[in-house]
Amino acid sequence: MRLVETVLLGAKSLDDALDEADRAGWRQRVEPRDRAFARLMAATVLRHQGSLAAVLAKFIARPLPTEGRRAHLVLLVAAAQLLMLGTPAYAAIDMAVEQCRGDRVLGRYQKLCNAVLRRVAEQGAATLAGLDQPRLDIPDWLWRSWVAAYGEPTARAIACASLREAPLDLTVRRDAEGWAAKLGGRVLPTGSVRILEHGPVDEMEGFADGAWWVQDAAAVLPVRLLGDVAGLQVADVCAAPGGKTAALAAGGAHVTAVDTSARRMQRFEQNMARLGFGERVSAVVADAGTWQPEHLFDVVLLDAPCTATGTIRRHPDILRLKRADEMTRLAGVQAQLLARAGTWLKPGGRLVFCTCSLQPEEGELQIARYLAAHPDMQRLACDASALGLPAAWFTAAGDLRTLPHLLALETPELSGMDGFFAAVLQRRPSSASEAPA
Repeated sequence: MRLVETVLLGAKSLDDALDEADRAGWRQRVEPRDRAFARLMAATVLRHQGSLAAVLAKFIARPLPTEGRRAHLVLLVAAAQLLMLGTPAYAAIDMAVEQCRGDRVLGRYQKLCNAVLRRVAEQGAATLAGLDQPRLDIPDWLWRSWVAAYGEPTARAIACASLREAPLDLTVRRDAEGWAAKLGGRVLPTGSVRILEHGPVDEMEGFADGAWWVQDAAAVLPVRLLGDVAGLQVADVCAAPGGKTAALAAGGAHVTAVDTSARRMQRFEQNMARLGFGERVSAVVADAGTWQPEHLFDVVLLDAPCTATGTIRRHPDILRLKRADEMTRLAGVQAQLLARAGTWLKPGGRLVFCTCSLQPEEGELQIARYLAAHPDMQRLACDASALGLPAAWFTAAGDLRTLPHLLALETPELSGMDGFFAAVLQRRPSSASEAPA
């Protein structure tokens, strides 16, 4: 429950909640198998809070008072175990009651939790089956935005795909088929290796040797849009944790990787060292909004800060932490970074703007506004057939637009990818200055 509490009451990401737990000694005290199940429980609650709360409401006579917020979290976690994770009723209920018994405030809700959860165990599955779960689990602002952008059928397909746990995707340096066989995975149409069952990532074969890195199948596509990058000078802006930098370096580019977080860049440099890309990558800790490069670049890759609504499969806390007003704020940040990034290009240089967001305000509309304000820049429409990718993954204007449900394979568990937007722009050869702005 502590992980759920940190996210829902503390407004911190699930990754931050896990990091806090590790710093408190959780990793040393708890077996890897139990840590994985605790994360799964938390992620399940965050994904399905709306439908789980609707089930609980059927069996609670009146809403709990403010002081009972933590008791409601206990109920949510137990309901997730009972209805979605296959935990035996006696185990889920006993765990919830024990949590209440050992807490001064929760103790007064012990009998209520016991009574409600027994009814959930008996009748909850039937109640859940009668609910419109995708509609309940996606926040109203986000549902409305998807319907407005894509229509209700596609919005529903996006929701269903986003609410499933994502498999593990790997970008392999070479011999994808061989690594898929070794790791019990399969090669996707994008070239990534997808794995459904695995242990700790850092204990998997090939990790320590730098044979592959973790990266969603859609996340490598912005680099793929550039084609051959061998020998090019590339700025990767907002680079951590480094998946796109690794793909650029693997292609032979010389990369200046910029990120504002010293903590993230420390992990970034560890990743580059493990992968053997240290000589091709220069790491810079700086705010891209004020950073002044020493030279112009052939390519600037700007993976801009965004609401990350395309990554809900992997980060279900986004459903509970993001708001429409934050999207507006981030769109302003993106516009500022775009304006600066274009000035770092050589004449004829290319700018790839990408976000892991499904929101047009952070993708298509952002690029339309930028091009209207910067006549020195032009769009380079992507050719899906030349890239070997489905035409459905691109907009009419030639920008990349993946949606979580578009990579459909044999089973729902095997299917899906992150929602990504990427546009390739070019600085007109006669308009670029000879020095960075």
